[in-house]
Amino acid sequence: MFFQSTLECADNGGVLESQADSRPDPKRRRATLAAALQTLSIATLIVIGMASCADRQPNTSTSESTREVVDEAGRRVQLPLRIDRIVSLAPNLTEILYAVGAGDSLVGDTEYCDYPEAAKRVAKIGDTMHPSIERIIALKPQLVLVSTASQLEAFTRQLDAQKIAVYVTNPRSLDEVFHSIETLGDLLGHHGGAAAIVADLRRRAAAVEVAMRSVKPVKVFYQVSGEPLYTIGREAYLTDLVHRAGGVSVTAEVPGAFPRFSDEAALAARPEAIILPSGGSMGTANSTAAAALKNSPALLNNRVYKINDDHLSRPGPRLIDGLEEMARALHPEVFK
Repeated sequence: MFFQSTLECADNGGVLESQADSRPDPKRRRATLAAALQTLSIATLIVIGMASCADRQPNTSTSESTREVVDEAGRRVQLPLRIDRIVSLAPNLTEILYAVGAGDSLVGDTEYCDYPEAAKRVAKIGDTMHPSIERIIALKPQLVLVSTASQLEAFTRQLDAQKIAVYVTNPRSLDEVFHSIETLGDLLGHHGGAAAIVADLRRRAAAVEVAMRSVKPVKVFYQVSGEPLYTIGREAYLTDLVHRAGGVSVTAEVPGAFPRFSDEAALAARPEAIILPSGGSMGTANSTAAAALKNSPALLNNRVYKINDDHLSRPGPRLIDGLEEMARALHPEVFK
């Protein structure tokens, strides 16, 4: 429009001139057109210069200051480009943060987050299933990490209202645990630390796999708790861990991750070995096999194994410790 108006002014000048003088002066008309063209050239340079300056202005839109990612529950989450204030709602996530080198960004965690030692000194926001929303908000986190989707229902809306991002991890196998570690490392700007720790964990897992190639799998009952009786099901990462340790879970086809199990079903399963996660954060809890298993081949042959529950119940870097301990328990002959 600016160019068009300028040319119209040049033509109008010639028309008005011709109307005022029946004998137009060609030299005068040429001078008028030259002046108009000069004006047009100057205007063109001004517009180009303005466009160039606009291109150099920083983009401060919201879309440039955040990024959209999809978490392990399939939720779309908007995250800041730089994250340096995090609240963890699960011990395994706290351990992952420290392992990849992001522990300094942790401003809040749960009462159960006791490893590494530095995690004990972080502000506590309650337990994993009933965190204090008020404490979380007061810590002003940019990101809250959650271990399973079941934790979300009670507080996601409140955190959304405060524009606090919630990211869910939900690994269902050892490989998915590795993936969670790598993903969190990438999201938090610690790709190198995450890649290094996962490479070492994969090396140790591969060593167990090689050792288990020649063994006969042992039928295993994994007791999450004895009263009431809970075990591991099809969707539990621990079912994969039992398999990698040279066993086969007798509840591998039971739907869900941690289903409640009937006494009758436990008795009918007739496991050859029982794994009791106990002795870590749980203390002496779950240190005795359930009464329903008293006549199982496992108890009759004294094949009940207590393994540090922190190495099994926390799908993080120390899960490999649990894998190695379980393999040694089920197949001691391989490790002589």
